[in-house]
Amino acid sequence: MKKNLRIKRIQIGIGIAIFIVAGFFGYLIGHQNLVFERTLRPRIVNKELYKPRDLDFSLFWDTWNKVTGSYVGNFDSQKMLYGAMKGMVGAVGDPYTYFMDPTETKAFSDELSGQFSGIGAQLDVKDNVITIVAPLAESPAEKAGLKPQDQILKINGTDTNILTIDQAVSMIRGDENTKVKLVIMRKGWTDSKEFEITRAKITVKSVNWQMKDDNIAYISIGQFGDDTTPLMQQAAKEIADKKPKAIILDLRSNPGGYLNSSVDVTSFFVKKGSVVVREKDKNGHVTEEKTSLDPILKDYKVIVLVNGGSASAAEITAGALQDLNDSVLIGEKTFGKGSVQGLEELKDGSTLRVTIAHWFTPKDRAIDKQGIEPDIKVIISEDDIKAGHDPQLDRALEEVKK
Repeated sequence: MKKNLRIKRIQIGIGIAIFIVAGFFGYLIGHQNLVFERTLRPRIVNKELYKPRDLDFSLFWDTWNKVTGSYVGNFDSQKMLYGAMKGMVGAVGDPYTYFMDPTETKAFSDELSGQFSGIGAQLDVKDNVITIVAPLAESPAEKAGLKPQDQILKINGTDTNILTIDQAVSMIRGDENTKVKLVIMRKGWTDSKEFEITRAKITVKSVNWQMKDDNIAYISIGQFGDDTTPLMQQAAKEIADKKPKAIILDLRSNPGGYLNSSVDVTSFFVKKGSVVVREKDKNGHVTEEKTSLDPILKDYKVIVLVNGGSASAAEITAGALQDLNDSVLIGEKTFGKGSVQGLEELKDGSTLRVTIAHWFTPKDRAIDKQGIEPDIKVIISEDDIKAGHDPQLDRALEEVKK
């Protein structure tokens, strides 16, 4: 009796095991993680379920094991991991989609907070070349003579065509009072030139303003950072108290920054609840960013100054004021950086930036790779720069009188 009972239990156990194995193999086959070769021998093509079924992730670990098991020198496993992640994300082919390790993440955060050590120039990629979007006012980069749209060909002797944007930024930044050598190519030059620049601690107040002659308010925004909204709010109240004849908003050489700061700045000039920018994702879904702050400067004539260094969030504000407030834009065509990056913080302090959408103005004009065209085109020449003239600002002051 006991023997028969034991046999039945074994049979039930075998049946359950067969059922589980059959179910597992059925799942693999159904999700195409398991294929049968011509010899009918089963082969698992993806060793990690829920990953893309046509990729064999074991290749990564095969490579890892061969390097760590054979390389004769010392190596840093953490750096290897970060390098692999950078390569994976970089292979997407979008200069604005990239991985930042914890050190690079902190540097990025410091810059938007208004404090960092370097030469004070915003970099980007244009036509596959590391390009200066804008040198910050009074920065070592500006004092050395660097200009918006300058192309950086070499950094301390290293060709930039082998560098990602974050690698270039990391090489240019460094301790205060140290030097960095940049080989620069500028439109109109026949040969490149080398600049040796001494790094410094950069502390940037993003908003500055003053009253010009004839009771004209002049506001300059260097970037859209952590301090932009409170500084602009304070400036707007003080300017409104003076009841200016008009306002000149200078966004030249503004490399951008936080979207919410751009929307907040626009809020002071247009009706509350206005759409400042539309974001369109890969599926065509549209998200609208609207103003929410009191528009205490809405009833004043606004002239906006832009140039080739006005990028990203600066283009959003310029385009919105042009569409919503009939503001006159004076200067040169803007940079044309109109893509949205989602910022994902990873558990070790690293950050992943991924392009998730594109920006469009309230009248549905594309910004990315198009830029914003000024209503009145005024170019600053090399002679103007040498003489300290600002024909764009002069033209804006003339426009106010009309």
